[in-house]
Amino acid sequence: MAVKIKTKHGLIDVTNGVIATVVGSAATANYGVVGMASKNAIRDGVNEILNRANYKRGVVVKSVDNRITVDVYIIVGYGLKISEVSRNVQDNVKYNLEQQLGIQTKSVNVIVQGVKVLDE
Repeated sequence: MAVKIKTKHGLIDVTNGVIATVVGSAATANYGVVGMASKNAIRDGVNEILNRANYKRGVVVKSVDNRITVDVYIIVGYGLKISEVSRNVQDNVKYNLEQQLGIQTKSVNVIVQGVKVLDE
């Protein structure tokens, strides 16, 4: 499934892989986010942190009426306030989607799949 953006010059299709890459990069840029996690933690391994090439395994995109809902699966650093880290991820993901791709977001849902001790 792709998001279709209609412009005066024609139609632009943005695939879910592109959206997942933008979302993953925006999420991992936040302080307190150790990395992206898989949405299927049991099958793919609970402690596995996804690299940039696999961000699509940790992002679910649903499109309705040119607005999208995004589910982001992350791992948070131990000792940090999860609600603050999650709110920062929501704000950063929404901003990056609107600025880089011109896509309006209906909601950004953050699912914390685990907590990991940060290396000193």
